[in-house]
Amino acid sequence: MGNSDIAGIPEDKWLAVLSNDRSYDGQWYYGVKTTGIFCRPSCKSKPPNRSHVRIFHTAREALSEQFRPCKRCKPVQQQLPDEEWAAQACAYIEAHYQEALPLTLLSDVLHLSPYHLQRTFKRLTGLTPAAYIQQIRIREAMKLLASTDLAVTDIAGQVGFANAAHFATRFQGITGLTPTQYRGAKREP
Repeated sequence: MGNSDIAGIPEDKWLAVLSNDRSYDGQWYYGVKTTGIFCRPSCKSKPPNRSHVRIFHTAREALSEQFRPCKRCKPVQQQLPDEEWAAQACAYIEAHYQEALPLTLLSDVLHLSPYHLQRTFKRLTGLTPAAYIQQIRIREAMKLLASTDLAVTDIAGQVGFANAAHFATRFQGITGLTPTQYRGAKREP
């Protein structure tokens, strides 16, 4: 490593960070090891200690290394069409519906503000994220009630409800039947 590559960051990239050079945005990103945050080269945040800087070729690479996007320069906030990130939100919910999914977690995953996520998701899907999560959980519970002999309390837990009473109330509110009534109706010849 020569003088132009001190601490693993080439001189031209270091100068781009120091001068907040926008011409490098999208070509590479830099992460600060001590904070676990990564930025665009043009980020106006305080310049980091050079020995703590790491270069990433893509934002995805930085994310895979457990670096978080900077809240100031928002390096992963691509200008995606609303429909595309709403589809990403739906896919994430479908894959994680059994887990607690507060709006703050979803907004962190999608790198959007909670307000923007809530407002735009509802505009595009007709449901709030919470209502969409509930719809997915009830759909999955219906499948389990119709196809298994699992106890209602076990099904409630498997689909992400904290307690069976809350599950039964929500289930009946959506389907018009209690979980036990639904199971009986699906099993009648």
